[in-house]
Amino acid sequence: MISSSLRKLNAEHGIVCRLPGERFGYFGWPTVARLDDGTLLVASSGLRAHHICPFGKTVLNVSRDDGRTWSPPRVIQDSMIDDRDAGIVSLGGAKLLVAWFRSDTRMYIDHGWIPASERETWKAVFARWTDAEVKALVGSWLMVSEDAGATWSTPVRAPVSTPHGPIRLGSGDLLYLGKPFGVWSDMSAGLITAARSKDNVRTWESNGTVPVHPGTDAANYHEPHVVELPSGRLLGMIRIEDHDGKSLQSSGIPSFSLMQTESGDGGRTWSMPKALGFHGSPPHLCRHSSGVLVLSYGYRAEPYGQRVAFSRDDGATWEHDWIIRDDGPDGDLGYPSTVELADGSLFTVCYQRAAANEKCSLLWSRWRLPECGR
Repeated sequence: MISSSLRKLNAEHGIVCRLPGERFGYFGWPTVARLDDGTLLVASSGLRAHHICPFGKTVLNVSRDDGRTWSPPRVIQDSMIDDRDAGIVSLGGAKLLVAWFRSDTRMYIDHGWIPASERETWKAVFARWTDAEVKALVGSWLMVSEDAGATWSTPVRAPVSTPHGPIRLGSGDLLYLGKPFGVWSDMSAGLITAARSKDNVRTWESNGTVPVHPGTDAANYHEPHVVELPSGRLLGMIRIEDHDGKSLQSSGIPSFSLMQTESGDGGRTWSMPKALGFHGSPPHLCRHSSGVLVLSYGYRAEPYGQRVAFSRDDGATWEHDWIIRDDGPDGDLGYPSTVELADGSLFTVCYQRAAANEKCSLLWSRWRLPECGR
Protein backbone atom coordinates (compact mmCIF):
# COMPACT_ATOMS: atom_id res chain seq x y z
CA MET A 1 0.00 0.00 0.00
CA ILE A 2 1.24 3.47 -0.90
CA SER A 3 -0.17 6.52 0.86
CA SER A 4 0.66 10.14 0.07
CA SER A 5 1.05 12.73 2.81
CA LEU A 6 2.31 15.80 0.94
CA ARG A 7 3.47 17.32 4.22
CA LYS A 8 6.59 19.30 4.86
CA LEU A 9 9.04 18.18 7.51
CA ASN A 10 10.33 20.70 10.04
CA ALA A 11 13.91 20.74 8.78
CA GLU A 12 16.98 22.87 9.40
CA HIS A 13 19.07 23.53 6.28
CA GLY A 14 22.69 24.41 5.58
CA ILE A 15 25.62 24.19 3.18
CA VAL A 16 28.21 21.44 2.90
CA CYS A 17 30.07 23.05 -0.01
CA ARG A 18 29.26 26.07 -2.20
CA LEU A 19 31.63 27.91 -4.56
CA PRO A 20 29.54 30.64 -6.24
CA GLY A 21 31.12 32.29 -9.26
CA GLU A 22 33.84 29.66 -9.66
CA ARG A 23 34.36 28.05 -13.06
CA PHE A 24 34.90 24.70 -11.34
CA GLY A 25 32.19 25.27 -8.75
CA TYR A 26 29.79 22.47 -9.72
CA PHE A 27 29.27 19.62 -7.23
CA GLY A 28 26.91 16.69 -7.71
CA TRP A 29 25.68 13.20 -6.73
CA PRO A 30 26.87 13.11 -3.11
CA THR A 31 26.66 10.46 -0.42
CA VAL A 32 26.95 11.02 3.34
CA ALA A 33 28.43 8.51 5.80
CA ARG A 34 28.87 8.59 9.58
CA LEU A 35 31.84 7.03 11.38
CA ASP A 36 31.52 5.34 14.76
CA ASP A 37 32.98 8.44 16.45
CA GLY A 38 30.28 10.66 14.93
CA THR A 39 32.40 12.18 12.15
CA LEU A 40 30.34 12.92 9.03
CA LEU A 41 31.89 12.60 5.59
CA VAL A 42 30.40 13.58 2.24
CA ALA A 43 31.87 12.19 -0.98
CA SER A 44 30.83 13.74 -4.28
CA SER A 45 31.93 14.48 -7.82
CA GLY A 46 33.18 18.02 -7.43
CA LEU A 47 35.26 20.87 -8.73
CA ARG A 48 33.47 20.37 -12.05
CA ALA A 49 32.57 22.86 -14.76
CA HIS A 50 29.08 21.45 -15.46
CA HIS A 51 26.70 18.52 -14.99
CA ILE A 52 28.64 16.79 -17.76
CA CYS A 53 32.26 17.79 -18.40
CA PRO A 54 35.73 16.20 -18.55
CA PHE A 55 36.90 17.66 -15.24
CA GLY A 56 35.06 15.76 -12.46
CA LYS A 57 37.04 14.67 -9.41
CA THR A 58 36.13 12.60 -6.35
CA VAL A 59 36.17 14.99 -3.41
CA LEU A 60 35.59 14.70 0.33
CA ASN A 61 34.12 17.16 2.84
CA VAL A 62 34.33 16.37 6.57
CA SER A 63 32.37 17.57 9.62
CA ARG A 64 33.16 16.81 13.27
CA ASP A 65 30.23 18.73 14.77
CA ASP A 66 27.16 16.89 13.41
CA GLY A 67 27.21 18.81 10.14
CA ARG A 68 27.20 22.36 11.47
CA THR A 69 30.56 23.19 9.87
CA TRP A 70 32.46 21.50 7.05
CA SER A 71 36.01 21.28 5.78
CA PRO A 72 36.82 22.59 2.30
CA PRO A 73 36.58 20.00 -0.50
CA ARG A 74 39.64 17.76 -0.68
CA VAL A 75 40.40 15.79 -3.84
CA ILE A 76 40.89 12.12 -3.00
CA GLN A 77 40.87 10.76 -6.55
CA ASP A 78 41.24 12.36 -9.99
CA SER A 79 41.71 10.31 -13.15
CA MET A 80 42.38 11.68 -16.63
CA ILE A 81 38.68 11.41 -17.56
CA ASP A 82 35.44 12.41 -15.79
CA ASP A 83 34.98 10.92 -12.29
CA ARG A 84 31.32 10.87 -11.22
CA ASP A 85 28.74 9.73 -8.64
CA ALA A 86 30.69 9.15 -5.44
CA GLY A 87 29.25 6.75 -2.86
CA ILE A 88 30.83 6.52 0.59
CA VAL A 89 30.22 3.72 3.10
CA SER A 90 31.33 3.40 6.73
CA LEU A 91 32.86 -0.03 7.32
CA GLY A 92 33.26 0.31 11.09
CA GLY A 93 35.88 2.08 13.19
CA ALA A 94 37.89 4.45 10.99
CA LYS A 95 37.41 2.35 7.87
CA LEU A 96 35.67 3.76 4.78
CA LEU A 97 34.88 2.72 1.23
CA VAL A 98 34.35 5.08 -1.70
CA ALA A 99 32.74 3.99 -4.98
CA TRP A 100 32.42 5.97 -8.21
CA PHE A 101 32.48 5.59 -11.99
CA ARG A 102 34.62 7.05 -14.76
CA SER A 103 32.96 8.31 -17.93
CA ASP A 104 34.12 9.07 -21.48
CA THR A 105 32.58 12.51 -22.13
CA ARG A 106 33.94 12.91 -25.66
CA MET A 107 30.57 11.84 -27.05
CA TYR A 108 29.00 15.09 -25.80
CA ILE A 109 31.33 17.59 -27.48
CA ASP A 110 28.86 18.53 -30.24
CA HIS A 111 25.83 18.83 -27.97
CA GLY A 112 24.26 22.28 -28.04
CA TRP A 113 24.12 22.67 -24.27
CA ILE A 114 27.91 22.91 -23.95
CA PRO A 115 28.69 26.62 -23.45
CA ALA A 116 30.65 28.15 -26.31
CA SER A 117 33.16 29.45 -23.76
CA GLU A 118 33.95 25.86 -22.77
CA ARG A 119 33.84 24.05 -26.11
CA GLU A 120 37.36 24.82 -27.34
CA THR A 121 38.85 24.09 -23.92
CA TRP A 122 37.13 20.71 -23.87
CA LYS A 123 38.38 19.90 -27.38
CA ALA A 124 41.93 20.63 -26.25
CA VAL A 125 41.47 18.28 -23.27
CA PHE A 126 40.01 15.52 -25.44
CA ALA A 127 42.87 15.87 -27.93
CA ARG A 128 45.24 14.61 -25.22
CA TRP A 129 43.21 11.45 -24.62
CA THR A 130 43.81 8.21 -26.51
CA ASP A 131 41.22 5.48 -26.99
CA ALA A 132 43.44 3.01 -25.15
CA GLU A 133 43.87 5.31 -22.15
CA VAL A 134 40.14 5.98 -21.92
CA LYS A 135 39.25 2.30 -22.25
CA ALA A 136 41.57 1.51 -19.34
CA LEU A 137 39.73 3.99 -17.12
CA VAL A 138 36.03 3.79 -18.07
CA GLY A 139 33.89 1.82 -15.65
CA SER A 140 33.11 1.37 -11.96
CA TRP A 141 35.78 1.70 -9.25
CA LEU A 142 36.33 1.33 -5.50
CA MET A 143 38.96 2.33 -2.96
CA VAL A 144 39.28 1.90 0.81
CA SER A 145 40.63 4.06 3.65
CA GLU A 146 41.78 2.65 6.99
CA ASP A 147 42.29 6.09 8.60
CA ALA A 148 38.98 7.97 8.29
CA GLY A 149 39.73 9.22 4.79
CA ALA A 150 43.24 10.61 5.33
CA THR A 151 44.77 8.12 2.88
CA TRP A 152 43.27 5.77 0.30
CA SER A 153 44.15 2.46 -1.32
CA THR A 154 44.86 2.04 -5.00
CA PRO A 155 41.54 2.00 -6.91
CA VAL A 156 40.23 -1.41 -7.96
CA ARG A 157 37.55 -2.22 -10.51
CA ALA A 158 34.04 -3.10 -9.36
CA PRO A 159 31.66 -5.32 -11.35
CA VAL A 160 28.64 -3.00 -11.04
CA SER A 161 27.90 0.66 -10.41
CA THR A 162 25.32 2.71 -8.54
CA PRO A 163 25.55 6.25 -7.14
CA HIS A 164 25.58 5.49 -3.40
CA GLY A 165 27.80 2.42 -3.66
CA PRO A 166 27.57 -0.96 -1.89
CA ILE A 167 26.38 -1.68 1.64
CA ARG A 168 28.05 -3.54 4.51
CA LEU A 169 26.02 -6.54 5.63
CA GLY A 170 25.71 -7.74 9.20
CA SER A 171 28.10 -10.56 8.32
CA GLY A 172 30.78 -8.04 7.35
CA ASP A 173 30.50 -8.90 3.65
CA LEU A 174 29.86 -6.16 1.08
CA LEU A 175 26.76 -6.34 -1.11
CA TYR A 176 26.73 -4.20 -4.25
CA LEU A 177 23.42 -3.90 -6.12
CA GLY A 178 24.01 -2.02 -9.36
CA LYS A 179 24.35 -2.10 -13.12
CA PRO A 180 27.24 -3.87 -14.85
CA PHE A 181 29.64 -1.19 -16.02
CA GLY A 182 32.71 -1.93 -18.09
CA VAL A 183 31.78 0.27 -21.03
CA TRP A 184 28.98 2.80 -21.35
CA SER A 185 26.66 0.47 -23.28
CA ASP A 186 26.51 -1.87 -20.27
CA MET A 187 24.55 0.78 -18.40
CA SER A 188 21.68 0.41 -20.88
CA ALA A 189 21.71 -3.29 -21.74
CA GLY A 190 22.60 -4.86 -18.41
CA LEU A 191 20.22 -6.17 -15.75
CA ILE A 192 20.35 -4.87 -12.19
CA THR A 193 22.85 -7.26 -10.61
CA ALA A 194 23.92 -8.10 -7.07
CA ALA A 195 27.61 -8.73 -6.39
CA ARG A 196 29.19 -9.81 -3.10
CA SER A 197 32.69 -9.41 -1.68
CA LYS A 198 33.95 -11.40 1.30
CA ASP A 199 37.50 -10.00 1.22
CA ASN A 200 37.26 -6.24 1.49
CA VAL A 201 36.61 -5.40 -2.23
CA ARG A 202 39.54 -7.43 -3.61
CA THR A 203 37.30 -10.00 -5.32
CA TRP A 204 33.61 -10.08 -6.17
CA GLU A 205 31.18 -12.82 -7.10
CA SER A 206 27.95 -12.21 -8.98
CA ASN A 207 24.99 -13.29 -6.84
CA GLY A 208 21.93 -12.78 -9.02
CA THR A 209 19.94 -10.41 -11.21
CA VAL A 210 16.64 -8.58 -10.74
CA PRO A 211 13.95 -9.67 -13.22
CA VAL A 212 12.35 -7.16 -15.60
CA HIS A 213 8.72 -6.21 -14.99
CA PRO A 214 6.34 -7.00 -17.88
CA GLY A 215 6.10 -4.08 -20.31
CA THR A 216 9.52 -2.71 -19.34
CA ASP A 217 13.06 -3.19 -20.63
CA ALA A 218 16.41 -3.58 -18.87
CA ALA A 219 17.33 -0.15 -20.27
CA ASN A 220 14.64 1.43 -18.08
CA TYR A 221 16.32 0.36 -14.82
CA HIS A 222 19.13 2.33 -13.19
CA GLU A 223 20.78 3.47 -9.93
CA PRO A 224 19.46 1.07 -7.27
CA HIS A 225 20.11 1.07 -3.55
CA VAL A 226 19.56 -1.67 -0.99
CA VAL A 227 19.15 -2.09 2.76
CA GLU A 228 19.47 -5.21 4.94
CA LEU A 229 16.58 -5.84 7.31
CA PRO A 230 17.02 -7.41 10.78
CA SER A 231 15.77 -10.72 9.37
CA GLY A 232 18.60 -10.72 6.84
CA ARG A 233 16.18 -10.01 4.01
CA LEU A 234 17.39 -7.48 1.44
CA LEU A 235 15.10 -4.73 0.21
CA GLY A 236 16.14 -2.89 -2.96
CA MET A 237 14.82 0.20 -4.70
CA ILE A 238 15.54 1.00 -8.36
CA ARG A 239 15.20 4.15 -10.48
CA ILE A 240 13.00 3.50 -13.52
CA GLU A 241 12.38 5.85 -16.44
CA ASP A 242 11.91 6.13 -20.19
CA HIS A 243 15.29 5.50 -21.78
CA ASP A 244 16.71 5.32 -25.32
CA GLY A 245 13.34 4.87 -26.98
CA LYS A 246 12.16 2.35 -24.38
CA SER A 247 8.92 3.92 -23.16
CA LEU A 248 7.13 2.88 -19.97
CA GLN A 249 3.75 4.03 -21.28
CA SER A 250 2.35 0.57 -21.96
CA SER A 251 3.36 -0.62 -18.48
CA GLY A 252 1.54 2.20 -16.68
CA ILE A 253 4.65 2.87 -14.58
CA PRO A 254 5.52 6.57 -14.23
CA SER A 255 8.85 7.62 -15.71
CA PHE A 256 11.38 8.75 -13.08
CA SER A 257 9.85 6.72 -10.28
CA LEU A 258 10.82 3.74 -8.11
CA MET A 259 10.57 -0.05 -8.24
CA GLN A 260 10.89 -2.27 -5.16
CA THR A 261 12.48 -5.73 -5.18
CA GLU A 262 13.47 -8.09 -2.36
CA SER A 263 15.77 -11.04 -1.78
CA GLY A 264 15.53 -13.64 0.95
CA ASP A 265 18.68 -15.57 0.03
CA GLY A 266 21.45 -12.99 0.26
CA GLY A 267 20.97 -11.57 -3.21
CA ARG A 268 21.04 -14.79 -5.25
CA THR A 269 17.41 -14.38 -6.35
CA TRP A 270 15.20 -11.28 -6.41
CA SER A 271 11.45 -10.77 -6.52
CA MET A 272 9.72 -9.29 -9.55
CA PRO A 273 10.04 -5.52 -9.01
CA LYS A 274 6.82 -3.70 -8.18
CA ALA A 275 6.13 -0.06 -8.91
CA LEU A 276 5.73 2.37 -6.03
CA GLY A 277 3.90 4.61 -8.49
CA PHE A 278 4.95 8.09 -7.40
CA HIS A 279 7.37 10.58 -8.96
CA GLY A 280 10.90 10.75 -7.57
CA SER A 281 14.30 9.05 -7.87
CA PRO A 282 17.00 7.80 -7.47
CA PRO A 283 16.69 6.04 -4.11
CA HIS A 284 18.71 5.88 -0.92
CA LEU A 285 17.62 3.57 1.90
CA CYS A 286 18.52 3.51 5.58
CA ARG A 287 16.96 1.92 8.65
CA HIS A 288 16.39 4.20 11.64
CA SER A 289 17.08 2.81 15.13
CA SER A 290 13.31 2.93 15.74
CA GLY A 291 12.87 0.36 12.96
CA VAL A 292 11.45 2.83 10.43
CA LEU A 293 12.80 2.51 6.89
CA VAL A 294 13.75 5.88 5.41
CA LEU A 295 13.66 6.21 1.61
CA SER A 296 15.22 9.46 0.34
CA TYR A 297 14.76 10.61 -3.28
CA GLY A 298 15.02 13.68 -5.49
CA TYR A 299 11.88 15.38 -6.80
CA ARG A 300 12.37 16.76 -10.34
CA ALA A 301 8.91 18.22 -10.86
CA GLU A 302 7.61 21.49 -9.47
CA PRO A 303 8.10 22.27 -6.66
CA TYR A 304 11.62 20.93 -7.19
CA GLY A 305 13.44 19.55 -4.18
CA GLN A 306 14.13 16.54 -1.97
CA ARG A 307 11.55 14.18 -0.48
CA VAL A 308 11.37 11.10 1.71
CA ALA A 309 9.07 8.12 2.26
CA PHE A 310 8.69 6.00 5.40
CA SER A 311 7.84 2.38 6.03
CA ARG A 312 7.07 1.12 9.53
CA ASP A 313 6.55 -2.48 8.37
CA ASP A 314 9.81 -3.33 6.56
CA GLY A 315 8.63 -2.17 3.15
CA ALA A 316 5.14 -3.72 3.05
CA THR A 317 3.61 -0.21 2.95
CA TRP A 318 5.02 3.26 2.31
CA GLU A 319 3.96 6.76 3.28
CA HIS A 320 5.54 8.96 0.63
CA ASP A 321 6.12 12.57 -0.43
CA TRP A 322 7.14 14.00 2.89
CA ILE A 323 8.99 17.14 1.79
CA ILE A 324 12.49 17.79 3.16
CA ARG A 325 12.89 20.89 0.99
CA ASP A 326 11.10 22.28 -2.06
CA ASP A 327 13.28 25.28 -2.89
CA GLY A 328 15.10 23.96 -5.96
CA PRO A 329 15.32 26.49 -8.82
CA ASP A 330 15.17 23.69 -11.43
CA GLY A 331 15.43 19.94 -11.86
CA ASP A 332 19.22 19.67 -11.72
CA LEU A 333 19.18 18.27 -8.19
CA GLY A 334 18.68 15.22 -6.06
CA TYR A 335 20.60 12.09 -5.08
CA PRO A 336 19.82 12.68 -1.39
CA SER A 337 21.28 10.24 1.13
CA THR A 338 20.46 10.08 4.82
CA VAL A 339 22.18 8.96 8.04
CA GLU A 340 20.98 8.87 11.64
CA LEU A 341 22.76 11.05 14.21
CA ALA A 342 23.41 10.10 17.84
CA ASP A 343 20.26 11.85 19.09
CA GLY A 344 17.99 9.99 16.65
CA SER A 345 17.64 12.93 14.26
CA LEU A 346 18.29 12.41 10.56
CA PHE A 347 20.82 14.17 8.36
CA THR A 348 20.30 14.34 4.60
CA VAL A 349 22.79 15.57 2.00
CA CYS A 350 21.86 16.34 -1.61
CA TYR A 351 23.02 18.40 -4.56
CA GLN A 352 21.02 21.41 -5.75
CA ARG A 353 21.52 25.04 -6.79
CA ALA A 354 21.65 27.28 -3.74
CA ALA A 355 20.54 30.16 -6.00
CA ALA A 356 19.10 30.18 -9.51
CA ASN A 357 22.14 31.82 -11.12
CA GLU A 358 24.72 29.50 -9.54
CA LYS A 359 26.17 26.09 -10.29
CA CYS A 360 25.05 23.19 -8.12
CA SER A 361 26.25 22.97 -4.51
CA LEU A 362 26.14 20.35 -1.76
CA LEU A 363 23.37 21.08 0.76
CA TRP A 364 22.32 19.49 4.05
CA SER A 365 19.10 19.16 6.02
CA ARG A 366 18.58 18.01 9.62
CA TRP A 367 15.15 16.71 10.62
CA ARG A 368 13.26 14.17 12.75
CA LEU A 369 10.90 11.37 11.95
CA PRO A 370 7.29 12.57 12.02
CA GLU A 371 5.21 11.14 14.87
CA CYS A 372 8.33 9.78 16.50
CA GLY A 373 9.35 10.56 20.05
CA ARG A 374 13.08 10.17 19.47
